[in-house]
Amino acid sequence: MTALRSLLLTLLSLLALPAWADRQQDPALGRFLQKTLTESPCFEDEFEKKVWLAAMEPKLIKVVRDEQERAEILHHVFCEARRLELPPGLVMSVIDVESRFDRWAVSSAGAVGLMQVMPFWPNQLGMTNAELVRTPQNVRMGCTILKFYLEREKGDYTKALARYNGSVGRRNYADLVLVRLANRWQYR
Repeated sequence: MTALRSLLLTLLSLLALPAWADRQQDPALGRFLQKTLTESPCFEDEFEKKVWLAAMEPKLIKVVRDEQERAEILHHVFCEARRLELPPGLVMSVIDVESRFDRWAVSSAGAVGLMQVMPFWPNQLGMTNAELVRTPQNVRMGCTILKFYLEREKGDYTKALARYNGSVGRRNYADLVLVRLANRWQYR
């Protein structure tokens, strides 16, 4: 398995595929990503953390069997959602639809990781393509991109999700994420 991961990381470093619709190479998005990629506090207290884990872990255990990986995903999703004032359930829904919680996922367009981030972003942010498959970095980049599109679309989830997915003008992806949110990942 290590050889396979090494091969995947090598292939990822060679990828220079362009993004699809909307190109995601918006200079304003690049500036927004750089500005928001800073650390901030996560859970207010231990109780808040326990409530989040109690609500989400039983749902996630069905698709992520490894306890440590599950804990890492849940921690970073909540922290990044809080940092950017995103609904954590929405982030879980995006990850579910984008990669089914597989941090090694690579789309036909070349998007990588849990939140399917395009491989040009790490280079623009002074990071490496290997970081695309690392949960903290992938979730941080994906949440920041999602937040940018939500602000751009003035809070319209359908339009922002379409931009995130590169499917502007079509509802299929946004509807899928929103149904997944309502049926599986709604939190509070």
